[in-house]
Amino acid sequence: MPNEDRFRIAIADDSADVLIALKLLLKPAGFSVAEARSPRQFLGLLSNDEFDVALIDLNYTRDTTSGGEGLDLLAEIPRLDSLLPVVVMTGWGSIEIAVEAVRRGAREFVQKPWDNRTLLTILRTQAQLSRSLRVNQRLQRRNELLESPLPVNLIAESPAMRPVLDLIRRIGPSTANVLITGEHGTGKEVAARALHALSPRTARPMICVNAGSIPETLFESELFGNVRGAFTGASTDRPGRFELADQGTLFLDEIGNLPISQQAKVLRALETGEFERLGSPKLRHADVRLISATNADLTAAVATGNFREDLLFRINTVTIQLPPLRDRGEDILLLAHSFLQRYAAKYARSIEGFDTSAVEAMQAHRWPGNVRELEHVLERGVLLAQGTQITGADLGLTPAAAPQSHAAPASFNLEDNERDLIRRALDACQNNVVEAARVLGLSRSGLYRRLQKFGMV
Repeated sequence: MPNEDRFRIAIADDSADVLIALKLLLKPAGFSVAEARSPRQFLGLLSNDEFDVALIDLNYTRDTTSGGEGLDLLAEIPRLDSLLPVVVMTGWGSIEIAVEAVRRGAREFVQKPWDNRTLLTILRTQAQLSRSLRVNQRLQRRNELLESPLPVNLIAESPAMRPVLDLIRRIGPSTANVLITGEHGTGKEVAARALHALSPRTARPMICVNAGSIPETLFESELFGNVRGAFTGASTDRPGRFELADQGTLFLDEIGNLPISQQAKVLRALETGEFERLGSPKLRHADVRLISATNADLTAAVATGNFREDLLFRINTVTIQLPPLRDRGEDILLLAHSFLQRYAAKYARSIEGFDTSAVEAMQAHRWPGNVRELEHVLERGVLLAQGTQITGADLGLTPAAAPQSHAAPASFNLEDNERDLIRRALDACQNNVVEAARVLGLSRSGLYRRLQKFGMV
């Protein structure tokens, strides 16, 4: 939803003076206003956009005081948006009209002339409730991922994640090795589990290894196993992770930290399925699908001699690039509600949601630690919350300064940079023009015009 930091309100009133007065009140108070002068125009607004709250008059024809037009409009609104809260307003109020308005779905009834403070309180309350209801609805739609089928814990609805989800659905059922790249905390293991769940190996285990957390002296033993007496402290035979993943999936996280001394052995195991336990000459076999993850530039590591080029070719049959959380604005509240439910259950806390300050803090934060940081922040919020809602203070987020870059672009030519951006968007979206246009913030026709301009079609 655009302008996530401002509540979006649709107003219907036939008086130009009333519309001007409402805009002067609402815009400084944090509302984005769309207006209509008739019921037909108002329904047109709802057909083309989504709003947090509606404010409608009950009378639109001169010298009419029955409220019939507004009541008929009120009955039509749920057909276009069943979650939109409607506040009705009229200069000809009566108990009968108010009761009928509520019966037809109005949340509140306000009489003209209105009290500014009261009206703002009503509209803010209804708008916040509307946003919470929409978030809950999207969370319920996550169950559709089971039919996709993708694991239910892969929460993603943002445009930046759509190419990722599509790629996971297409390559998950294969046995191809996959390299997942992205910043720390972007959910690389979650994506790996989604790939495993879609594969023919889903009945077998997915074994995880963090190459960055294992000392180099123990890495061979951890990955391939050892026999008793292979080294000091090796009191029993022990299978390694590669052997445990036989017929399943091996997830090798932080593969950029794989010791150069072990890379040839990993390459051999991937190419032939053969390996030996440390301290034993016995040849063993395992059929493993490898999913790797890294936040490092492996191509640069190859150039410096820290990573084998032939191993890179073996592990990146398909590469999936996960976007950072700051580029997934639509997913922040979805993930936050999921973590809220998890930790509220874990710590037996009766917390129902977030107040406005918490929502604003989460949307303004840059999330350098990505989804992992969001999870930790929500765990803290659940522990510190004193009421039924988490506040901005409970989250403990501090505004981060926008990163500054002094590096000059490769080219100052506007057309060159525009052409490159379009090409990268098309690559990310697998040449799906509709998706690329959405990612770039263009209409489909606008993107086609640029493709023709640059001779890309």
